[in-house]
Amino acid sequence: QVQPVESGGGLVQSGGSLRLSCAASGSSFRYTAMGWYRQAPGTERELVARITPGGYTYYATSVKGRFTISRDNAKNTLTLQMNSLKPEDTAVYYCKDPFSDRFNWGQGTQVTVSS
Repeated sequence: QVQPVESGGGLVQSGGSLRLSCAASGSSFRYTAMGWYRQAPGTERELVARITPGGYTYYATSVKGRFTISRDNAKNTLTLQMNSLKPEDTAVYYCKDPFSDRFNWGQGTQVTVSS
């Protein structure tokens, strides 16, 4: 198993934007559906968005229209563009393969949205 490395989190005001990145080494990335998850204190980890190897996407209702997931299979990177951020988006964000177990959970990246 490979551990992805998430980056790009930070502190932003409500209405602002952040762009998260996930670097996942290994040749299996391009064949693997990938997703972004988040976990706020005291809550369960939830799926935010996922993308198939071919680029088909799914979004949780809470982020649809505000977040965009994308991938670059040549660079083994997964990206989450987050716009119109809300305080309820505050969480640690992780990337992971939702349907297989080729990748471990990484350390995540903290996103904090102030009101």
